Amino acid sequence: MSTETEPKRLKDRLGEQLAKRRQTLSPALLKVLEFIDANRHRVLGLSALEIGFAVGASDATVIRAIQALGFSGIRELKDVLEAWLGETDSPIEKMASTLRDIDGQVGDAIDFALNSTAATVEHLSSADNRAALNRIAALFGEAKAVAIFGIGASGIIAEYGARLFARSGIPSRALNATGIALAEQLLVLEPGHLLIMLLHGRSHREAMATIAEAERLGVPIVMVIGKADTPLRSHAKEVLILPRAKTERLALHAPSLIALELLHIVYSMVKPDETLASLERLIELRTLIRPSGK
Repeated sequence: MSTETEPKRLKDRLGEQLAKRRQTLSPALLKVLEFIDANRHRVLGLSALEIGFAVGASDATVIRAIQALGFSGIRELKDVLEAWLGETDSPIEKMASTLRDIDGQVGDAIDFALNSTAATVEHLSSADNRAALNRIAALFGEAKAVAIFGIGASGIIAEYGARLFARSGIPSRALNATGIALAEQLLVLEPGHLLIMLLHGRSHREAMATIAEAERLGVPIVMVIGKADTPLRSHAKEVLILPRAKTERLALHAPSLIALELLHIVYSMVKPDETLASLERLIELRTLIRPSGK
């Protein structure tokens, strides 16, 4: 039984309507709607004409696609998306929901964190993820450098991951800036690189710009994503699927960290000589910095 203190969850009207009517949509309308679904943040700042330009359709086709899902037009669609994104992105509400579940019990707090980690290990051990890791190993064998994309808290993890790979002898950079500052970081991408993206199923301007530049350069993308049916998956060469906990609860970032460390171990297995030589040189450089005898 609900109480006044329990938050009401907004339905994902776009996702529900798209799933319900997908089979009845023409390829042209479906292409528009899949773009909107994969670029929810970005679409808030685009006109129907700009959306059409992005997918190779007319603005009239964009409007027809939106109306095919029962929306009166692009304004209503944006209102729905803005409300849904605003709620699901609220760290205050997610923390409040999590704390209500824990209800002041240290044991429940421990279980919450450990169960999340246990679920990560279980998912990474799945047959699909194991098969993907074997294919990713082949990509590491061909890569001349690694770039790791992450925004927000994932950006901190991306920076850590880049340092891990650099220690193992492969040039590595984090792509973790927001806004136009990301453009300067994207300049480092070149053919022969491997791009690892830490994503959670929803796209934003930074993610789509990074994907577009990687595709322009022919850079293969490995995505760590939260759900298998996201349209983002179509841009990836390989994916690791790590379903997140309940969307209304606090999202821990340990899964992304564990996935990156696993990928680093896979790389080191593929390139053991380079890894050991780089670590040996690292130790030599440290001796130049440390005072004698310490």
